[in-house]
Amino acid sequence: MDGEHVPLDAQEESVTTHSRQVRDFPFETPARLSMEPLFATLRRTEPLSRVRLPYGGEAWLVTRYEDIRTVLGDPRFGRAATLHDAAPRIQPDPAGEGVLMSLDPPDHTRLRKTVAGVFTKRRVEELRPATERIAGELLDAMEATGPPADLVTSFALPLSVTVICDLLGVPREDREKLRRWSDALLSTTACTPAEMAASTEALADYFATLARQRRQQPTDDLLGALVARCDSREGQLDEGELVLLTRDLLIAGHETTASQIANCTYLLLQQPHGAVRPDADAGMPMSAVEELLRFIPLGSGSFRARVATEEVELCGRRVRPGETVFAPTVAANWDPEVFHDPGTLDWERSPNPHLAFGHGVHHCLGAQLARMELHVALGALLERLPGLRPAVGEGEIEWKTGMQVRGPRTLPVRW
Repeated sequence: MDGEHVPLDAQEESVTTHSRQVRDFPFETPARLSMEPLFATLRRTEPLSRVRLPYGGEAWLVTRYEDIRTVLGDPRFGRAATLHDAAPRIQPDPAGEGVLMSLDPPDHTRLRKTVAGVFTKRRVEELRPATERIAGELLDAMEATGPPADLVTSFALPLSVTVICDLLGVPREDREKLRRWSDALLSTTACTPAEMAASTEALADYFATLARQRRQQPTDDLLGALVARCDSREGQLDEGELVLLTRDLLIAGHETTASQIANCTYLLLQQPHGAVRPDADAGMPMSAVEELLRFIPLGSGSFRARVATEEVELCGRRVRPGETVFAPTVAANWDPEVFHDPGTLDWERSPNPHLAFGHGVHHCLGAQLARMELHVALGALLERLPGLRPAVGEGEIEWKTGMQVRGPRTLPVRW
């Protein structure tokens, strides 16, 4: 910090009356993929503010890149305490964000290590040819049927579902019901608590059944490897964790990636001169994929919650032990102190230290897989369908509501 250090108590005394305002959070989501303007206002005037959550009461909210990175990476902020019934949250179920996101080290470290090897950059690149084949088959079917087509149901969803289900070893005939169950688990208001609970139980029962089948007939897919690890003497994975981890991998591996494929395509089609076209030699630039990941506010970011385990000074204020802090990465990714002209898509932005996949020990396990799928999907779309364009007007595109992730529910296109 530049200049003479001001004592913490003096800084707290200087806080204005208006900065003590408590706002309801998540804030009202803007239309389509617009950024919430209040993030920018708070970043300038009140970088640490008080918010009121739908469940559990009040918490802190940070909106500057460096502060968000600190909260997500500092071990003095933990995740395990967010499971408490009284913890501020957006969902009725305190455990609604998945088993890995609900643990602190060393439990988190132990569980993450069981699957981390599958998602290394090298292993993910080995999946690229199969992903390219799946994308090609889906585009073959779209071209055979002819325009118009819904990009979500014809391409984005089946691509992401097929990739993660093939990786896990889920039978293709079961994938539609798995998608319905996982949609319910990502709901904020779109489903009732009873519907969310029923879907949670259904997914747990389903993967418990698959695990029993793997014991009778071992396989070399990811689920088979997890069952073998669970049953080995050296295994550090119990049956409940196995089921929860498999469920979370399915949800994260298909819904968020499918939404991002649709979001990216939507944005590319909105550009003044049409979509970014792959270079004849280089294909879809990876820098463009990274810029889309930075630019798109996939969710409100309200699930990036941490609980202070000891007193921490943040933005010149005291955050006390047991207090919850929300650190939305979507706000960090538009901080003008880090990203020049953040509201403009810069296909060659470098460096681009976005936090789309989080930061710290809970950095998204499937980040490399998501990057590869987006790169393949967008490159295939733009190469195979150079005339790709919207098939309906802006007002006719249906957008998701009441969900943790944003994106078009349908995206009709022509080519």
